[in-house]
Amino acid sequence: MTLPEPITLGSVRLGPPVFLAPMAGITDLPFRRAVARHGGAGLMVSEMVASTEMVTPRPSTRAAVRAKALTEGALPVSVQIAGREAGAMAETARIVAGMGARIVDINMGCPAKKVTGGLSGAALMRDLDHALGLIDAVVAAVPDLPVTLKMRLGWDGDCLNAPDLARRAAGAGVGMLTVHGRTRAQFYTGSADWAAIRAVANLPGRPPLVANGDVVDAASARAALRQSGAEAVMVGRGAQGAPWRLAQIAHELWGTPAPDVPQGARLAEAVAEHYDDILSLYGRELGLRVARKHLGWYAEANGAPNRAELLRAPTPEAALAAIRAGFGDADAAPGDAVHANAQATEVPS
Repeated sequence: MTLPEPITLGSVRLGPPVFLAPMAGITDLPFRRAVARHGGAGLMVSEMVASTEMVTPRPSTRAAVRAKALTEGALPVSVQIAGREAGAMAETARIVAGMGARIVDINMGCPAKKVTGGLSGAALMRDLDHALGLIDAVVAAVPDLPVTLKMRLGWDGDCLNAPDLARRAAGAGVGMLTVHGRTRAQFYTGSADWAAIRAVANLPGRPPLVANGDVVDAASARAALRQSGAEAVMVGRGAQGAPWRLAQIAHELWGTPAPDVPQGARLAEAVAEHYDDILSLYGRELGLRVARKHLGWYAEANGAPNRAELLRAPTPEAALAAIRAGFGDADAAPGDAVHANAQATEVPS
């Protein structure tokens, strides 16, 4: 098969068609920096931002910290926003545009109960008229920026309306579509149905299409492109614990420079650098909690034998010692200068 060329959205030319998926609580600035250090991605998408958090005068501590770093890091940066009220979504789009977002992405695919229970995310696929009202509001709010849309195949097996939403979204000015090959009812069970995405690919005059779901390596990326008819793939969970995964896929399929996949001492240093970035952004107390899931994923993806110790580490110093022990950097000196931010104080609320 002939592989697709890079996509251009307005004035923004994207890189190799391997994109980092938005993942709430995961694709924050430290994670995007880790991806960038290991070869990058054709597009970096921030974690989902709740519009209600952005427009409230007193956001939570975690939301406030993340908001400050939404658009920092490697460009192009796309910021994903979620919500149900047109006014709040439009205002959030204007806010992130003012912060430097190059692209605004609308979330209509998140399956989490706390999101769909508030009638946002994938729940909007049950009410396409309301969904289009949100799209119209966001497109009008940021006329100089590309607006993209992420969705699922539908709400459930009886509501497979991704083609209808895609057609209407394209007519409203959406410049790129991403479809996860599952319904909301499936959450992340079973396998992504890339072939089902082809119903969107077959729409006449549609904008560029991105296939998402279960893309974890070059073989799955190639299969997803072939079966879906999409122009790009998006990697989410496949990058957890392996931020170099996107660059590996781009190298194997598009011949981009091969990433330096760290092992042994270099792997320990890479994990420690990501850990240090987390503490630098969130502070010591909150950073300890935020980092645990990432340490668990690094352990699972790279075979560290001390996963439990990594997750239970009570202090940054203990976590860094466990990182050195678990990932093979036994010779690293404690208190290395690169980890000075492990002493960061808690971010004020």
